[in-house]
Amino acid sequence: MKNINDVRKELSQLFSDLKNDIIDYKKAKELNNCAGKIINSLKVELEYHALRREKPLMRYLSNK
Repeated sequence: MKNINDVRKELSQLFSDLKNDIIDYKKAKELNNCAGKIINSLKVELEYHALRREKPLMRYLSNK
């Protein structure tokens, strides 16, 4: 995964695979949990920069 758009695509595929019984729900749960932690770490980083009134270059949030 290079950026948040890749995470979104993978989570959409995970949802589809779970819905179609392609992936075990336990594995899907753990993958979803991990993705949530990645997204939460980005949120913390954004909040940190907002408090410092910075505008960071966060490549993970862009397509660049």
